[in-house]
Amino acid sequence: MQPRTSDFTSSLSSIAQSAQRRTLNFVFLLAALALILAVHYDFLDDYIMTILMLMGINIIFAASLNLVNGYMGEFSCGHAGFMCVGAYVGSIVSLGFFTGRFFGASFFPPEFAPFLFPVVLLAATLVSAVFGLIVALPSFHTRDDYLAIITIAANFIIISIVVNIDAIGGSRGLQGMKRTMNAMRQVLDIPWMLVWVVICTVLCITVLYRLMTSTYGKGISAVCQNEVAAEIMGVNTNRVKTMAFMVSSGLAGLAGALYAHVYGYINATNFDILKSTEGLVMVYLGGMGSLSGVILAAIGFTLLVEMLRFILPAMNDFLHAFSLLPADYSLNQVWKWVIIPLILILLMQFRPEGFLGNKELTHVFPRLKRWIYFK
Repeated sequence: MQPRTSDFTSSLSSIAQSAQRRTLNFVFLLAALALILAVHYDFLDDYIMTILMLMGINIIFAASLNLVNGYMGEFSCGHAGFMCVGAYVGSIVSLGFFTGRFFGASFFPPEFAPFLFPVVLLAATLVSAVFGLIVALPSFHTRDDYLAIITIAANFIIISIVVNIDAIGGSRGLQGMKRTMNAMRQVLDIPWMLVWVVICTVLCITVLYRLMTSTYGKGISAVCQNEVAAEIMGVNTNRVKTMAFMVSSGLAGLAGALYAHVYGYINATNFDILKSTEGLVMVYLGGMGSLSGVILAAIGFTLLVEMLRFILPAMNDFLHAFSLLPADYSLNQVWKWVIIPLILILLMQFRPEGFLGNKELTHVFPRLKRWIYFK
């Protein structure tokens, strides 16, 4: 019996796609290695490296929020609370493991830091996911805007609890995470945090892509379209919503743990409603339900915030030079929080679906489908 032509063609197509996927992974690996070497040999200074790490953290944070607000169609406004949980849990575990700050003596020698740091990140992710479960349970009995109220309340509750626990710094904040980074550098002198941010960013994108192309992901999309119809068709909506909340909050906690170790200092007030607003801007700027759109929006938003550090002083000097501002008034960085919400308002007025809407880059540029498998 001769093989059918369709089977032979399908096999060739599968082999070609596998080869392209391996090639793409190899290109990503080379790009990450080149970036790390550029930082290691001082081709990129610490400021640029910090911006790159902040881009990765924002991608993880925005992509995790997009799972709830975009793919599932709910409206979470207090997502930074889960990031706060991850930041403090990751910091406590890190300091307890390698410095002995909270438990009298360190559990492991500092030389173990490069090998056990994934455990720190995993602990932050899991605990944040548990907090997401706690928030998800009452959301089963709510609809529409009530979830926004619940998540905002959860954000304030988390911040209030942390601020009033003096053992973890209270209102003074928590610091010392740089000691873990220094311990890693003593083992091998490379930009460890850049390595971990790159790995976690790629892992987050991969997890969300795999999730949304799986059976559970189809259930999430069904809940977004019509929750009642999805339940009639056999989708366990409570289970789907629970899973989505836990994955979303867990990834936000991962972003928080990375944030804590990049800066070496955290304060609960860093994760207030303004931080949640940043996540909303990135999600709605890129497009709800668009993973590639959110990635591009997170990169653009990070660059915009950094550019405002230089643009606002230049505008201040320009306006004073032409007497367009009172002599005793000057533009400061507080105006950043006027410009960013204004962007969100204008976006809701003129482009409510975001730049890409629910499309991916492969819909805008079909030739990318050969290499990137965002459907």
